[in-house]
Amino acid sequence: MGVLFPGFEPLRVKADGEEISLVRGGEGPPLLLLHGHPQTRAIWHKVAGALARHFTVVATDLRGYGDSGKPRGLPDHSNYSKRAMAQDQVEVMAALGHPAFRVLAHDRGARVAHRMAVDHPERVLKLATLDIAPTLAMYERTNLAFATQYWHWFFLIRPFPFPETLIGADPELYLKQTIGGRSAGLAPFTAEAYAEYARCIRDPRTIHGLCEDYRASAGIDLDHDREDLAHGRKVACPMLALWGGRGVVGQVVDPLAEWRRVAADVRGKALDCGHYLAEEAPEALLAEVLPFMLDAGTGV
Repeated sequence: MGVLFPGFEPLRVKADGEEISLVRGGEGPPLLLLHGHPQTRAIWHKVAGALARHFTVVATDLRGYGDSGKPRGLPDHSNYSKRAMAQDQVEVMAALGHPAFRVLAHDRGARVAHRMAVDHPERVLKLATLDIAPTLAMYERTNLAFATQYWHWFFLIRPFPFPETLIGADPELYLKQTIGGRSAGLAPFTAEAYAEYARCIRDPRTIHGLCEDYRASAGIDLDHDREDLAHGRKVACPMLALWGGRGVVGQVVDPLAEWRRVAADVRGKALDCGHYLAEEAPEALLAEVLPFMLDAGTGV
């Protein structure tokens, strides 16, 4: 991992009963980076150095992913709910001396960040999400394009041990079919980052963890999202929503319209890339994220 994050310090922090693996580097206000499926914190290696010139950057592996803890899923999948995964991250940041912080998050990590911003509004000062719309909106507006490209949303939620068994038969094939099956193929991924993703997905506990992540999203997470809507709870901090113009999210929903249903202060746009913004279009991503995160006019 050192080759991906030169100058960053590797750490492990106990949070909510699980150890969370991370790297930390830079100086300035704290910025938490959260990755997506089926990847690790390695997704940030093309932008972490530039961010660290302005922020104390903390890039973690989510519960169930990378080198973080991977508990056996509970019957209701609550220990992989976005609420539980957000609690991990809040406790990690507090342990590192950061009671409040900014968040930049992609894919599954952005769903964790969405929940974190609602459950812990005093912690999350600014939020930038990459290539997602709210989970409830995505499920409610499923169409052929979404079901075709995001087939894993419906495969991974099948009961244990069905998807675990099939993925475990050839983990790297699954990896290639997911990250390589998007608009840019495997081109955005450096050999070092791809090797990290392949290493981690060979672990049967990772396979189970990512399945549990999705099982929670199709059950208990939707319950939490519906409760928010019923009680008028929204993301209160300033929010930047970015998505890939060549990806699927913008074909399924109007991302800004959906975020404005659940967040009070949202701006955003599509970038000229696919799903993996930080690896496909790192310079374009930094051009949007840095002004947002540094601008005092958008919050603390």
